[in-house]
Amino acid sequence: MTVIAPDRLADPDCLLDPATHADADPHAVWTWMRRNAPVHRHAPAEFPGFWSVTRYEDVRAVYRDSSRFSSAHGVLLRPRSAGSDPGAGQTLALTDPPRHQHLRALIADWFSTRSVRVLEASIDETVRTLVERAGGLGACDFVHDVAARLSLYVICGIIGIPASRWEEMFRWTNEAFEAEDPAVRALAHQRVMEAFADLMYQRMEEPTDDLVSALANGSPGGELLTEQEIMLNCENLLGATENGRLALIGAMLAFFDHPDQWDRLRADPALMPHAIEEVLRWTSSATHSMRTAAEPAVLRGQRIERGDRVVLWLPSANRDEDVFADPFRFDIGRSPNRHLALGSGVHVCIGGTLARAQLRILLTALLSPALRIEQRGPAVRVASIAVNGAASLPVWIGGA
Repeated sequence: MTVIAPDRLADPDCLLDPATHADADPHAVWTWMRRNAPVHRHAPAEFPGFWSVTRYEDVRAVYRDSSRFSSAHGVLLRPRSAGSDPGAGQTLALTDPPRHQHLRALIADWFSTRSVRVLEASIDETVRTLVERAGGLGACDFVHDVAARLSLYVICGIIGIPASRWEEMFRWTNEAFEAEDPAVRALAHQRVMEAFADLMYQRMEEPTDDLVSALANGSPGGELLTEQEIMLNCENLLGATENGRLALIGAMLAFFDHPDQWDRLRADPALMPHAIEEVLRWTSSATHSMRTAAEPAVLRGQRIERGDRVVLWLPSANRDEDVFADPFRFDIGRSPNRHLALGSGVHVCIGGTLARAQLRILLTALLSPALRIEQRGPAVRVASIAVNGAASLPVWIGGA
């Protein structure tokens, strides 16, 4: 990993370069910002002008003040050339109260503790199938062969996509996000949306016990969702699996980097709940979340005007020295651990319980005395300012 030159530590704009997150250590910049410019104004350039917020208490305060800091105009920084987010005001992530609560109530049952407990047996079966398959490959990529498939298969099942189509959905979503050819990406995205449309029309005629049926037939706020709203919410939920898979990958990478903590967890499985929270804090797979000021506000003496964009850097908040003792130490026994990796306030991640269950089940399977997993090459990090983690992680899985 490249060390950021001292003269660039005081240049917060380097956080807008994906290479900083893929090849360097953005934590060095965030550490400087927490100390010297915790609320920093970025001038318009490739991106519109915005404020960076890097300290835990400020990030938490913005998250929890949805009346003053709106999600309805988009929750990710977009280049000015890209225009506004097409899902603005229509999806669970991109709405404010009361519309947000109406949409959340429509789908919350599928992500409740009770529902996740029902899903655990199928998640466990999927994990064992994927791990066994990966083991049969010898050397494999933990990202594509285990974590990405697990995360996508689980959400496809919840949405209502039949298991016979999970693998093609996996292929299409990979192409939609990763293909170098724009035409391939566009075609893959079209196929994903066509699959959602087919399922939506089926469930309008014959509802079943799945999430698409809820979206197609529910009446949040007293009105049916439009077809576009149904499709965008399905796409939003599928896209959210990227953070889920990055947390799974980040867990494995953290344990490869800290083998003493892997041995500690193997020796004391009761540490699993603490280990999961530490993985979430340490990984912080969502690099930033954005809000738009609905009215003037003041943060640490800086006046934020109505309409200003406010970017919350979550990995920075989760390494804030004022909140976390020795924050740059990966400690699976850390307690308390009130990280913000899954958000806070009304927009706290609806899939939090599911994400924790997937982590627990996968780690438990890999900790089996009958298995051994080894890193077999350097991880390649994602080049993005929106999410962080490994895009590729070569491993070997085999018998102990």
